[in-house]
Amino acid sequence: MNTKPVREGEELNEVNLKNFLLENNLITDVGSELSVGQFSNGFSNLTYLLNIEDKEYVLRRPPFAAPKRGHDMGREYKVIHNLNSVFDKTPKAYAYTEDKEIIGAPFYIMSKVEGEILTAKEAHKRQVTPEEFKTISNTWLDTFVAFHNIDYKAAGLEDLGRPEGYVERQVTNWGKQYLAAATDDVPAAEKVMTWMHENQPRQYDHTLIHNDFKYDNVVFKDDSWKEIAAILDWEMCTLGDPLMDLGTSLGYWTVAADPDFMKQGLPSPTVMPGNPSRTDVVQQYALKSGRNIDNLVFYYAYGLFKIAVIAQQIYYRYKHGHTSDPKFAYLNKASELCCNTAWMTIQKNKIDNLM
Repeated sequence: MNTKPVREGEELNEVNLKNFLLENNLITDVGSELSVGQFSNGFSNLTYLLNIEDKEYVLRRPPFAAPKRGHDMGREYKVIHNLNSVFDKTPKAYAYTEDKEIIGAPFYIMSKVEGEILTAKEAHKRQVTPEEFKTISNTWLDTFVAFHNIDYKAAGLEDLGRPEGYVERQVTNWGKQYLAAATDDVPAAEKVMTWMHENQPRQYDHTLIHNDFKYDNVVFKDDSWKEIAAILDWEMCTLGDPLMDLGTSLGYWTVAADPDFMKQGLPSPTVMPGNPSRTDVVQQYALKSGRNIDNLVFYYAYGLFKIAVIAQQIYYRYKHGHTSDPKFAYLNKASELCCNTAWMTIQKNKIDNLM
């Protein structure tokens, strides 16, 4: 993934940063030249590439004027650091600080993982073939299942979340967060919130869940697509129902048969030939994981609604001048799209062929 020059207003204090790197034995001389680039693919935490002393590091910090919920750098660092010993698909975590005097916010430093990140733009540029996508989707799903099978207690992450009551809390909290960030009248949002409250599952497995597992949040080792080198964006990782995790992934999984407004609002490489349908993803996940998947419509609707809330929160910050990134300007429309699609899947009681 290429970087761009750092956006105005999102610069790092390079003098303080170099002192931090020296104190943590990541460089040998504060006089060394530091080059900073910014990754532009994400919509949440800010991610920078640091080049210094022939080394490359990645820095993660919260966005400016971030909401109180989420963006916990210490939590994200702990997940990666602890998983380093039990799961080989996490970046190496080097250092973390809560000291806001250094760059203005808590942050951590991790390794830069080499490999291929498959965004929609990159997939079209490469002209990825249907046969390649069969391999890609299978590798992606195998890694997803392996992640859900991690012994989180062995990783020292048993205090990461409260899996009991997880589904109910998520339904309630995402609803509250949507209402707090709402800027437009979207009737479908209230309908979806009410339906999810009344139709949520009461019994489920307890596992680590990533909460943002999609093609462009994994790094494939190379373009044979047979191995994933690392999973990225751990900020929402917790303990809970793995099918909620699957539901979020399905929310991003647009396919060629979907209406144009879905494909345009949720651009994804999954629309290209060779990718399985959402129903096929679920069936393969059930086969590989051994889990029964009941209440499938709930999980897909939940995934769409959660994406709607995240988009709406970012748009809220954009509208109120807390970020100037132009890619945020239409996220309210993406949020409305997700709410409308969630209500459509509920009404039709299926997750594919919605039109």
